[in-house]
Amino acid sequence: MPSQSLPPARETPVIILCGGQGTRIRDVSESLPKPMVPVGGLPILWHIMKIYEAHGYRRFILALGYKGWLIKEFFLNFRAMTSDFRLELGGDGPAEFLTRRQRLDWSITFVETGESTQTGGRVLACEPYVDTDDFMVTYGDGLGDVNVEELHRFHLDHSRLGTVTGVRPRGRFGAMAVEGDTVTEFTEKKDAGGGLVNGGFFVFRRGFFETLHQCGDTMLETAPMSRLVTASDLRMYSHDGFWEPMDTMREYVLLNRMWESGEAPWKIWK
Repeated sequence: MPSQSLPPARETPVIILCGGQGTRIRDVSESLPKPMVPVGGLPILWHIMKIYEAHGYRRFILALGYKGWLIKEFFLNFRAMTSDFRLELGGDGPAEFLTRRQRLDWSITFVETGESTQTGGRVLACEPYVDTDDFMVTYGDGLGDVNVEELHRFHLDHSRLGTVTGVRPRGRFGAMAVEGDTVTEFTEKKDAGGGLVNGGFFVFRRGFFETLHQCGDTMLETAPMSRLVTASDLRMYSHDGFWEPMDTMREYVLLNRMWESGEAPWKIWK
């Protein structure tokens, strides 16, 4: 298939799955949806969005679930939370903002997908807000120095419905088998033994919504991906750089220490 020109990044929607509870890091996430767990004082969700922004992607669709109103509140109050301001409590005037430390040119759509909805159902609930030929999907709890623009270009250069980013962590996630860059097996929650695993940075064509309709409310990583694999419709973009999820307290501590040390590989923005 001939190479296609990359559409303007700001037009491509990025669906971020934000419905998780983070039960394995309950000490820090019991009162928060998992994407709001802080890394360096700001939610891991903010870090994920900054990764995409660094490559020009500024249109986000947040698939909300557990305590989704806390994510809404964070962004509704973002300016006040990240700026110095003066408030005269005895007057009727608005707050006077003294600094603009975070100037974000983001368009964010907040979608209530249901507290118990599975990941595939959450993506499907975002369909009315996707008006482009292709769209991106990622989880709200994983960080990496993935070149998402290069990932997008790789996706456009083949004719399949989906592209998944393959990474090589320390053997504790769902495994993938590949022939060339075509995925031939996608097995969730099986010890990968140091092999390729699902890194959670996806690109799909609109036709994937039909697959999701056929599968119903199920996990994205099960029946929908299996159908793509069976049809040889899933390609893999290989990422050999940094990638780390935040599934455990150990990883929560690790990511925060990396940020505090000034050595956070996912910080690809200035």
